[in-house]
Parts: sequence; C-alpha cells; structure tokens
Amino acid sequence: MSVLPLVFTSGWASGINAYAVVLLLGVFGATGLTDEVPEALQRPDVLIAAGVLFLCEAVADKIPYVDSVWDSVHTVIRPISGAVVAALLAGQSGSLPELAAGAVGGTTALLSHFVKAGTRMAINTSPEPASNIVVSTAEDLGVAAIVTFAIFHPVAASVIAATLLVLGLLILVFLARRIRRFWRRRAQRREEKRMAAAGAGPPSG
Repeated sequence: MSVLPLVFTSGWASGINAYAVVLLLGVFGATGLTDEVPEALQRPDVLIAAGVLFLCEAVADKIPYVDSVWDSVHTVIRPISGAVVAALLAGQSGSLPELAAGAVGGTTALLSHFVKAGTRMAINTSPEPASNIVVSTAEDLGVAAIVTFAIFHPVAASVIAATLLVLGLLILVFLARRIRRFWRRRAQRREEKRMAAAGAGPPSG
C-alpha cells in the first residue's frame, strides 16, 4: 500500500506538534512496532532532542500569549519538519517519490499549523487561562492518538486527519473576528509599552 496516507497524517500532526510526531514515530520504529519508520528517526540523539523539545512545547503551549509567540516561531519549523518526515517515510517505502511526499507533508503541516495558531489567537482573547490548557492537552492527546492509529490503520487515520483539517479551516473562518481582535490587542500592548518606555526616559534639558 502506498505510504501517502501515513505521509498525509504525519504532515497534519506535524503542523500541530512536530516534536511529538518525530518522538512517536522514532519510538515506534525503535521498539519494532513498525518497519515503516526510517532509521534516521530512530537515532538516540534524535529521540532525545525531540523529547526535550516536546516537553518545552508542552509547557509553552499552555500559557496564554506565550503559545502564540511559540506558534509564530514554529511557522517555519513545523512545515519543514512535516516535509522532512514525509520525505523520509517515502524514502523508506520507495512507493512515493520523496519530493512529492515532502510537498504533501509540508503543505499539510502548514495548513494545520495555521489552524492551530489561528485558534490560539482567538482563544487568547479570553482572559482566563483554562481554555489554553484544555485545548493544548486535547491537541497533544489527539496527535498521539492519530499518529498511533496511523501506524496500524494509515488509510482510516488519513481520513480522520483530512476531516479534522477541513473542520479546523472552517472554524478558523468563523473565528476570524476574534483573531483580528487578538492582533489589535497585541498592537495596543506594544504601543503602551513604547509609551511607557518613552515616559520613563531621562528628562530633557
């Protein structure tokens, strides 16, 4: 069977939590649960780095506004990670050209990243932090569940991932107003800090 379903699912998951995808696939491959995972993802140094970065993301992703800063930094990292993982999976299987696999994984990761980042901006318009923690935990568990499911049932998992991606994009459209409010508040905070810094400067003359 073509590796495309696993490539698509890993790309979707990488857009939400790239480090979790690398860590899970590496562990599954290293423990012998699947032979679909290339050796490059099973290396101890890769697993350790992915584990440390996953823990960092697990913390940052649950703090209001810090999560959006983290997402901004990962606008490039997540799609690249999705493309690299996809290309490695295709190279392992040989059933899909690596370039095409990288394009699928990277594009899917970019789209799901936009859904994640946009949703967090909307959530950050609420003053309470509980929603960030709930959503972040749900994302972590969802990525773990779908990546695990994809190892054993790649086609079914890809259908679920595609459905979640479409639903996420539709939700993002409905949340557009709250996202704009987030950017206005952020710009206002920057202006307030700038004015405060200017007011705290040494007196002239």
